[in-house]
Order: sequence, then C-alpha cells, then structure tokens
Amino acid sequence: MDLIIFLIILILPALAQYFVSINYNKCKKITNDHNLTGFEVARKILDNQGLKDIYIVEVKGNLTDHYDANRQVVRLSKDIFHGKSVASIAVAAHECGHAIQDKEGYKFMQFRSFIYPIVNIGTSISYFIIMLGILFQSLNLVEIGIALVSLGLLFQIITLPVEINASKRAKELIKELHLAKSDEELEIKNMLMACAFTYVAGVLTSALEILRLILIFGKQNDD
Repeated sequence: MDLIIFLIILILPALAQYFVSINYNKCKKITNDHNLTGFEVARKILDNQGLKDIYIVEVKGNLTDHYDANRQVVRLSKDIFHGKSVASIAVAAHECGHAIQDKEGYKFMQFRSFIYPIVNIGTSISYFIIMLGILFQSLNLVEIGIALVSLGLLFQIITLPVEINASKRAKELIKELHLAKSDEELEIKNMLMACAFTYVAGVLTSALEILRLILIFGKQNDD
C-alpha cells in the first residue's frame, strides 16, 4: 500500500506537467489571428478593468509568469511578453485575472496571502520535527510534524479556487474584448484547463503524502 501511494505521488505531478507542456508547446506554435503580443493582451485587459496603474514587466525564465500583489505588477516571461501566440493570450489573461482578484478583494486570494508566511515557516521545519520525533521516539513530535506538513495541503486547497477563478475571468475577458477567434478560444480553454490540472494534482499529491506519513507512523505506533 505504501509503495502504491509513493508511486502515485511521483507520477501525478509528472503527469500534470506533461499535459501542461504538451498544451503550451501546441498553443505556442499557433499565432493569434489579431497578431497581439502577451503584453498587448495584458494591457488591454487591465485598462478595460480600470487598472491602468498596474505595470506589466518582462521576467526571465520559462512560464515564470505571475502577478506580484505586493508591488501590483504583472510579470510575464519573455516568450509570453513578446510572443504573439495563443499561449501568450492565455497566460497573459490568466495573470491579469489575479490582478483583478486583487482589485476586487477576492477572499480566497486575501486569505492565501495572509497564511502564506505561516505556511512557509511551518512546512520548512515540518520534516525536521518529524526526524526529531523519530530520533527521540516521540509520537507527539511526529504528529506535530505531520500537522505542519498539512499546512501545505491547506495552502494548495485555498490556491485551487484562486487559480480556477483567474482562468475563468481570463476566458470571459478574452471573449468580451474579442481578443481571440472562436477556434483560438478553444485552444486557450484547453491550455488553462491543463494548467488547472497541475494544481489539482498538487492537492492530491500533498494529501497522499500526508496519508503515507500517517500510515507509516501509525504502523510504528502499533508495533
């Protein structure tokens, strides 16, 4: 049973990343009919939503795109910022979805930002505490460590609606502002769904990891 769970934990993220890569590479090769760059798409969406004060900047890396809530900046990777592909539309619009969430005070996004420092510290020391529990044969310490690991799962569960909502907003705005043709909208939808699958896979992977820890230390306790 432990081996099966361990294998699923390894396979799920890899499978999710595989789907994202396939859809991204496919959409990256399709030039959007309006010949818009990711920057232009993001600017049109933000201006339409009254967010003209939000900057759009280029960052290094591949799919390193994100919305910086602290500085209120949309950061797009080089291929997305300059690219005129369907992928550029999808990613740029998605990140703008986060900027709109921030503007509207989207509750899940606010809560995620609030708990992030706690989660970051808790998860970083979780396995250290578990190791101390094993070293000192203290089940209480092990249980505390597992509880801290669970903070990561909580964060991912909260992140899921944030990402899904951002994608929903992206699709609606792309359609409303006529940024893509109907056949392009289908490819954009598929790509955003593939990206959402990575977050679903993350939740399932974390849940299975916690289950694996419980099974491992539950057996040791029984012994």
